[in-house]
Amino acid sequence: MTLIVCPLRDAPTVIKWKKPSHVITLLEQGLMSQAPRSLFPDRHLKLAVHDIWEDKPGEVLPDAGLVRKVLDFAADWDGRAPMLVHCWAGVSRSTATAFLIACERNPHAPEAVIAQALRAASPGATPNPLIIALADEIMGREGRMVAAVEAIGKGVYVYPGAPFELASRF
Repeated sequence: MTLIVCPLRDAPTVIKWKKPSHVITLLEQGLMSQAPRSLFPDRHLKLAVHDIWEDKPGEVLPDAGLVRKVLDFAADWDGRAPMLVHCWAGVSRSTATAFLIACERNPHAPEAVIAQALRAASPGATPNPLIIALADEIMGREGRMVAAVEAIGKGVYVYPGAPFELASRF
């Protein structure tokens, strides 16, 4: 069971070679037309959201509904084929989403272990702090997800990031 994270520019190649059964796209609405075609359109969750963590006029802030949609969508993934999660750069929205899915799949694994695996897989990963905080609250993690992501700190500067894989089981 593998989660693959990448920037938009690499998504078509990842889909072609890794053949994910499920795809999550996190882009602002104006870029959604650039989202890749997935192998199974009915298993492609497209979420129009900006990469922000504070309210900005004219931009879509991640909210609890986004996290719930991700959790509901991921619940249907059996893990036999990879799941692709991508955003514009593959650094913030997508890494936060992959982290929350990995945490959901591993309710007894320490969040810090999952965050360290994320950092080892991607030195540039900088999960969107609002998505993490919302997921932490919804999933009842009592601040452990937030603390784990804070502990790994901001990733090294990359733009865009490189594709990477994160185990979904710990």
